[in-house]
Amino acid sequence: MATQALAKWTVDLKPSSLPASVKHAAARSLYNYIGCVIGGSGHPAMTKAYDALMPFFGPATSTLYGHGGRRQADAQHAALLNGIASHVHDYDDTHLATIIHPTGPVASALLAYAEYAGGVSGMDLVCALTAGIETSCKVGLAVWPQHYDIGWHITSTTGSIGAALAVGKLMGLSEAQMSHAIGLAAVQVVGLREMFGSDTKSFHPGRAAQSGLLAALMAQKGYTSSPQALEAKRGWANVMRERRRRVEDVASVKARVHPLVIELTSKRTPKDGLEGKFSVFHGAAVGLLYGKAGPALYADKVVQELAVVNVREKVEATPDKDLAPDETHLTLEFADGEQIVQHVLHAVGSLEVPMTDEQLTEKFIDQAGLVLGSDAQEASDAAWRLSDADDVVSILQTL
Repeated sequence: MATQALAKWTVDLKPSSLPASVKHAAARSLYNYIGCVIGGSGHPAMTKAYDALMPFFGPATSTLYGHGGRRQADAQHAALLNGIASHVHDYDDTHLATIIHPTGPVASALLAYAEYAGGVSGMDLVCALTAGIETSCKVGLAVWPQHYDIGWHITSTTGSIGAALAVGKLMGLSEAQMSHAIGLAAVQVVGLREMFGSDTKSFHPGRAAQSGLLAALMAQKGYTSSPQALEAKRGWANVMRERRRRVEDVASVKARVHPLVIELTSKRTPKDGLEGKFSVFHGAAVGLLYGKAGPALYADKVVQELAVVNVREKVEATPDKDLAPDETHLTLEFADGEQIVQHVLHAVGSLEVPMTDEQLTEKFIDQAGLVLGSDAQEASDAAWRLSDADDVVSILQTL
């Protein structure tokens, strides 16, 4: 699971495991960040934010950079205000593959907490900063470019997660706590591209820093979240990269496929389930409508279903000899002209993209359930036990 794997990676990361080049890059990022914050500290947007929030500051623990140490705030407000200053000139670092400005949210939270906690070494700071920046960029890659195209400001929507892990690393959170911090940060989504050109754009990374710090602090005290916050069907990645469109709004589906696909599955108007299995058009239609194409979706009644027929008629498949047998280029065009383009390099279940155990279990239950109904789960559990059984006969006789 992505959330658990990220939590474990962050906890296991050690300063000694970082290559010299990474340490140097982190130190440069930190140096550049401080310059950006000082440079932005006198901007009118910062003055407005400071004047609005200063009456609500808690005990002063963390420096607001750019004032020679004369201005301080509580860690939460320091993370917010330094985050605003870091981005107010749009002069901060950029990860070109996603156009994320990664250091601002992470460093703003990290330095505010480091000053509050005290006793933090430079190498521990560099290690935590590296974890946070790497996280922001990696989760950004998982949703790029759809996420940005929809209208999210990817610097801040990823920044809260990176900030949470960086602070959590400095705190010494356990894997379970780090996992909860990821979830707490993931739900604090902030940043719309509509705000570009206004003061609010720089508010985005500041708020992300504040949210990440809050997530780590709450996780440290045992506040829980989903262990699949990033990868679940309704988790951060799926929700943040998709604009929900209705299948009814699809005007056309164009697929470039290997010639063998056309040779084997070219039945344009299948009459029943048997013919449906040899129709790439039917497979595409049920995939769009139902999100899968298991045996139940090749039943006669499904092949003849009006909604399926309507979508099937919009599917075009063109042979391309330069593609691999399990490769395809798909283009969905909607009635309003918007397109979704997807390149599937290898099919799930191939050597290159093997099915996970979870996917294989879903496949088993999907087909066994046609016969066994709710007992399919029990059969699945039994089948998984076969390879470890002392006597396979006792298991086989239950199937």
